[in-house]
Amino acid sequence: MSLLVVGSIALDTVETPARKAETVLGGSAVYFSAAAHRYTPVRLVGVVGEDFPEEHREFLKSMDVDIAGLAVQPGETFRWHGKYQGAMNEAETVSVDLNVFGEFDPVLPQSFRESDFVFLANGAPQVQMKVLEQVKGATLTVADTMNLWIETAREALDQVIGSIDVLCLNENEARMLTGEHLIARAARRLMDLGLKAGVIKKGEHGMTLATAGATCALPAFPEENVADPTGAGDSFAGAMMGYLAREGKTDAASLMRAAAHGIAMASFTVGGFGPQHIADIPIEKVEERVHQLRAICTF
Repeated sequence: MSLLVVGSIALDTVETPARKAETVLGGSAVYFSAAAHRYTPVRLVGVVGEDFPEEHREFLKSMDVDIAGLAVQPGETFRWHGKYQGAMNEAETVSVDLNVFGEFDPVLPQSFRESDFVFLANGAPQVQMKVLEQVKGATLTVADTMNLWIETAREALDQVIGSIDVLCLNENEARMLTGEHLIARAARRLMDLGLKAGVIKKGEHGMTLATAGATCALPAFPEENVADPTGAGDSFAGAMMGYLAREGKTDAASLMRAAAHGIAMASFTVGGFGPQHIADIPIEKVEERVHQLRAICTF
């Protein structure tokens, strides 16, 4: 089934205890696509500036990503500079220049508007609603969000939540959104917002999935070699959505299996810099880690 992602495309500078990488390809839509294309073809909508390197465009094409929705605007591409220290649980933003992404006004090609599975990467709720208004008859719509929008655009975010099936957010954001300090309670409260499911990402501690029938949790895959955590959450979402689109199912059991694929893919993402190193990972390698994860959870 068809899979659409709408999100950022960036040129990142990343500093970690391992090394510093400058002007590497990044952005939520790119990491998502690099993970998802192992399962199903991806349709990408985003915006870049005139400085966007042709080699990065070719990289997207090499993954058979449909970039008919990639707009090129006068100006520079979104740039982010982040720094990780210690356990690398969270990046310190050194600088951020939205550039053309700051005026992102997504217009979906006509062929994209009937996509079966739709993922709205983290972004302003007003922009996410513009996409939802253009999508017709999707089987599953999923959106990511962050604390900034919970604090500054709650009314618009509530409109998005009322229009989607699944919301992705981290544990602190889940607490902010629901007013519940305990994750188990926050997970249940997400269902009161009218969602079919909520995905609460907990970094090195895995994730919690809330559905109308149950709340389940999976640990992170125990990856020892962490070079750069950038994009792990987006590649998690890419593998999760790619799996669902490939299987064509959205029931609770399928969501849990899809989350396991997301965890496995994210464990590969943190092992290197940029999305290129996960683009060619054989799906068999991901499946192998899913089986290992299942064994870890069995006792």
